[in-house]
Amino acid sequence: MSKLHIEATKHLAIASDHVNSHLIYVSTDYVFDGEKGFYTEEDKPNPISYYGHTKLRGEEFLKGYATEWCIARPSALYGWGPKHKQNFATWIINNLKQGKEVKVLTDQHVSPTLNTNLAAMLLEIAERKITGTTHTAGASKVSRHEFALKLAETFNLNKNLIKPITMNEIRWKAKRPKDSSLNVSNANSFLNTKPLQLNNASEIMKKETIESKQI
Repeated sequence: MSKLHIEATKHLAIASDHVNSHLIYVSTDYVFDGEKGFYTEEDKPNPISYYGHTKLRGEEFLKGYATEWCIARPSALYGWGPKHKQNFATWIINNLKQGKEVKVLTDQHVSPTLNTNLAAMLLEIAERKITGTTHTAGASKVSRHEFALKLAETFNLNKNLIKPITMNEIRWKAKRPKDSSLNVSNANSFLNTKPLQLNNASEIMKKETIESKQI
């Protein structure tokens, strides 16, 4: 992971500088410690996990070696993709469809980001060659539990299978930020492709279901 997020980014940044190209680096909300929440681009990163640390190092290499760059930070990325690689939303949906209970955190907050919405924002950033750091997350701050309930409602699944749990009840090998939600006011002000509210994004994901043939 360190080679991918740090060394690979360094070499790409150097190469982009040599050919005078615009480079976009997709980072993460995990560069923040989660103590504050609703982070802006001006807030100082302070990762508490190895993953967050490596992504922040990637950001630093980009700034240090690339001439034209953009750091895009999503949060809790979800949506349809390869069947063998699940994300939070597909994990919730698949388990509820099978009638399985899921334990979901009530005290961890994120800004769920639909992958196709992120892709559209990144495409616009690339086409317009926008530079600087931009939070490209979803426009809603919710707990994981609220996120799961919205998915169940959208996909007409049994909400009663979603059981609340707190972070103290989970023994994680790596620390995770309690509230890594992102403020997307900046992106909302200048991007034509706006960060989506969870209500709209979940409906779009439902419409994408037939195309993806995931359900």
